[in-house]
Amino acid sequence: MHINTTPADFVAWFRSVAPYINSFRGKTFVIAFGGEMVEDGKFTALTHDFNLLAALGIRLVLVHGARPQIEQHSARKNLEDNYHQGIRLTDTQTMQCVKESVGRVRVEIEALLSMGLANSPMANADIRLAGGNFITAQPIGVINGVDLQHTGCVRKVDVAALKNRLNFGEVVLLSPLGYSPTGEVFNLTLEDVATSTAIALDADKLVFLMDTDGVQSDHGDTLKELTVAQAQAALASKRVQSDDINLFLPCAIRACEAGVARTHLISRHTDGAVLQELFSDDGIGTMVVESTLNTLRDASIEDVGGILQLLRPLEEQGILVRRSRELLEQEIERFVVLEHDHRIVGCAALYPFPDEAAAELACLAVDAQCRDKGYGEAILDHMAVLAKSQKLKKLFVLTTRTAHWFLERGFIESPVTALPAQKKSLYNYQRKSKVFVRKI
Repeated sequence: MHINTTPADFVAWFRSVAPYINSFRGKTFVIAFGGEMVEDGKFTALTHDFNLLAALGIRLVLVHGARPQIEQHSARKNLEDNYHQGIRLTDTQTMQCVKESVGRVRVEIEALLSMGLANSPMANADIRLAGGNFITAQPIGVINGVDLQHTGCVRKVDVAALKNRLNFGEVVLLSPLGYSPTGEVFNLTLEDVATSTAIALDADKLVFLMDTDGVQSDHGDTLKELTVAQAQAALASKRVQSDDINLFLPCAIRACEAGVARTHLISRHTDGAVLQELFSDDGIGTMVVESTLNTLRDASIEDVGGILQLLRPLEEQGILVRRSRELLEQEIERFVVLEHDHRIVGCAALYPFPDEAAAELACLAVDAQCRDKGYGEAILDHMAVLAKSQKLKKLFVLTTRTAHWFLERGFIESPVTALPAQKKSLYNYQRKSKVFVRKI
């Protein structure tokens, strides 16, 4: 715990990550990082994060690159780096450099992942690494008259063998090399190995560590979440992005279209980037998903616990009237919930008064960590449409602390007499809630 962190802050933080810890257990994550991570000495910190993920029961497949090491080795042998349409041309001499460089990088990674230093996150670590000929490759061949020789692409991933190692609790480490049935070795790209493996394993997450923070907006802000359609639009716009984004974003799109649930593009320069991205709502990079993570739906009895979690803090502050679990269960058909990535982050209830063509909007609540994202407004708009579909003419709310929020959204402060007769008879004059009404 940081020296300036209070016990209360620590408890709040730990509770906030608990849902992720629970949902990630047993899931498969493919994490890809370039040889730069090893070259600049930052891989030690990353090993600590990998150890933590493995300790939480996450099935890890790590894919490493070796580009800077290959380039340095080639330079020492006075070999020229040849690229054709952005793809390395791997002749016989270069292939020898590739094999030697990849081998050295892999040994160094294995050594760092084997550390068990006292007073470090790796203390008593028991990471068992697995490797092997899991990737079958084929030559890319001739492109526009240029033979790329030993440069290849993934042809097949041995899913059964990989799952066997993961089922034994081992962390799989894949190198950017592939083998053919005829015994040839091919130089592959990190992104091809990682993407193909994630697709073949039907991974829950694919993570790329890169030099930039993620996809940038026109204003220079990192876009936290993109659907596949939005990511494709960003690429089609030809807006200037980093080389890494132009390389990895198409891989993210390909993975999500093929069934990988989430792909994350994050900066390798941020300490704890993997943990910050995976264990917080906002993350620190860009997450690409097949479609939006938000689902607004009718509540069911299974949602009672999640709704209570949202309502209790507001009830304790006196913002909402306390409801018992029993009452909530009885009235659950009145509620809708907003889910973000399968976690309830918002709710509201609608109580119609058809004789007076009105409906009360009650229990509108949004998780404190998810405010300022438009979730409350989305729920309000949904409830207005729902009320309108029931031939109702106006919505009203009773509130003590959120008057301005409703005023900003078209509600008008009204006297208690504006309430439907049944609601007016139950009005609590001691609580003195203000009444706001909006025509729909």
